[in-house]
Amino acid sequence: MTDKASQDAAAAPATGPQVVMQKIYLKDCSVEIPGAPLVFTKEWKPKMDVQINTDVKGVADSTHEVTLSVTVTAKLDDNTAYLVEAHQAGIFVLRGFAEKDDQRPVLGAYCPNALFPYLRETVSDLIQRAGFPQFLLQPVNFDALFQEYLKQQQAGADGAAKH
Repeated sequence: MTDKASQDAAAAPATGPQVVMQKIYLKDCSVEIPGAPLVFTKEWKPKMDVQINTDVKGVADSTHEVTLSVTVTAKLDDNTAYLVEAHQAGIFVLRGFAEKDDQRPVLGAYCPNALFPYLRETVSDLIQRAGFPQFLLQPVNFDALFQEYLKQQQAGADGAAKH
């Protein structure tokens, strides 16, 4: 493709639905080490608990803030070694969707997938800076989680309709 042809293609309006990521930012984060400094003298064999949540808020007509939140808790015996919480957010503009319902999978799965690498890096960095061994969040299938969420909503609606 010539330079002129590639410029024309870039300038042409896109057809169909579009998702534009405008901004990614760290909305909130915290690190708690309740047993410091004694926690650093114990053998490191923690029990890990990871909780991930998403939240979507409308900013304007076609603009949405999607927040991906994680809480990582490491316990040694019954004592909390550390608790790390981070909220990674992004501003996404959605255009060209025929129905509002068509946006739900984008906001519930696609956008969290886009935010996850940033959240993963933030959590890993916070844990290491707190003085603990590296911890990497395992990949998450947000598409499957969103489908499960839809099934639960449908089951709840079906259950409510039967009463």
